[in-house]
Amino acid sequence: MPLLRLLRGSLPNFLLENYLGDKMRIMGIDLGEKRVGIAVSDELQLTARGLGVIKRENIFTNLDPLKEMCRQHQVQEIVLGYPLKMNGQVGSAAQEAEHFKEKLQQEIGLPVHLWDERLTTRSAENVLLEADVSRHKRRKVRDKLAAVFILESFLERRKQ
Repeated sequence: MPLLRLLRGSLPNFLLENYLGDKMRIMGIDLGEKRVGIAVSDELQLTARGLGVIKRENIFTNLDPLKEMCRQHQVQEIVLGYPLKMNGQVGSAAQEAEHFKEKLQQEIGLPVHLWDERLTTRSAENVLLEADVSRHKRRKVRDKLAAVFILESFLERRKQ
């Protein structure tokens, strides 16, 4: 059950409107080589959780699954991982992310922010290795976890 709906019964409306406002969720996307990881924030934009993965070849030809996720989770913004090279330069993967950003904005109609994602996939892989997750299972969740890391770092920066 959404947090705001839960709070509506226990807090006066003026408090909800003045302090919580109509905050919506933010979606985080990690554009992996074979899979696209998806994460979403809570309504107060404090935490991120993984939603799933979509095969990469499908996402470029059909944005309907992303549109549906945005609608279902009341997403108001999207944060897309921006895979800069380690020296900060824009490479082919970053150019591809820029192209995908434009496609998302045109077809979904939400603001899309590019967010430096250097080492998020490596961090996700390390967390999964430390948790002793099998190679087969790691492949399935690595990009989703990377999307969570991208979104969490975006939310942290926003708090500052």
